[in-house]
Amino acid sequence: MTVLCVRFQLPPESEAALPGLLGLLEEFTPVVEALPPDGALADLRGAERYFGRSAVELASVIRVRALALHGVDCVIGAGPGPMLARVALRDARPGVTSAVPEDAVAEFLADRPVAALPGVGTATSRTLCEYGLDTLGRVAAAPLSTLQRLIGARSGRELHEKASGVDRGRVVPNGVSLPHSRLRSSGGTPILATERPFPLDELDPDRHRRALLSAAEELGARLRALDKVCGTLTLTVRYADRTATTRTRTLREPTAHSAALTRTAYGMYEALGLQRARVRALVLRAESLAPAEQASHQLTFDPVDEKVRRVEEAADRVRAKFGPGAVIPGALAA
Repeated sequence: MTVLCVRFQLPPESEAALPGLLGLLEEFTPVVEALPPDGALADLRGAERYFGRSAVELASVIRVRALALHGVDCVIGAGPGPMLARVALRDARPGVTSAVPEDAVAEFLADRPVAALPGVGTATSRTLCEYGLDTLGRVAAAPLSTLQRLIGARSGRELHEKASGVDRGRVVPNGVSLPHSRLRSSGGTPILATERPFPLDELDPDRHRRALLSAAEELGARLRALDKVCGTLTLTVRYADRTATTRTRTLREPTAHSAALTRTAYGMYEALGLQRARVRALVLRAESLAPAEQASHQLTFDPVDEKVRRVEEAADRVRAKFGPGAVIPGALAA
């Protein structure tokens, strides 16, 4: 085993704890990729050699440390690559790491439904099942040309390889993967992202703005926890008809300030001029990340802005000391 897929069992409203848990994984390996809101991939290739322990053995240590230091349990899947580790996670439970047998990968996958593969959505799964290709074993045994006719040349080739146990994926350090997306860091530059899906297609602009506020505050807290600033913010609006609109804006100065991120997100949203749009999800990405210590900060004489920054810094200190659920009296009013 080389790669772990870890899902932390975070309590509701505790997603801000993820950066600290990623730091725990980074004590074992620098090759850690966040899977918001509650998971991560960790490539332990070097750690296995350094510690003289297998990835499954190191998973037990990670689980104990997460409980002891953060009070958070986790479930862990292990595999030769990130795709297989994610599939193994489906069988994991607290206290037991689910591992893909390296000498029997095809057998491990054979009886699983096609939807068990990361990236296989409802529409693709439905199409394959209509033709009797309802398990990964049957997909692997099908002629490549058949799969390509059903779902396209590239998708068919990728699906055939994955169903056969070929895992060409890699863990992207400091990158972020979103559920049900193919988000990757651009040009090797790490990004942070968060998604706000709606339980039902949402028409209300006020609810859209509240979701953007929540997303911007999460990004700001995560950036500050990582001592990073972002220079670019990208908003993607996903609609009920499966189309999407993406807008990117370069910030006046790199920042991790939640209020500045929120203003920029609101500006991009309002510029879209949505009229009764049925929105399925909002995705906010912080890009062009850089160390906070290298960022310049333009002085402002706005006392309100300075007060918000001081409250934000105090809230970060309280969360670091007492946990992500801690609240400062009066902070929300500020």
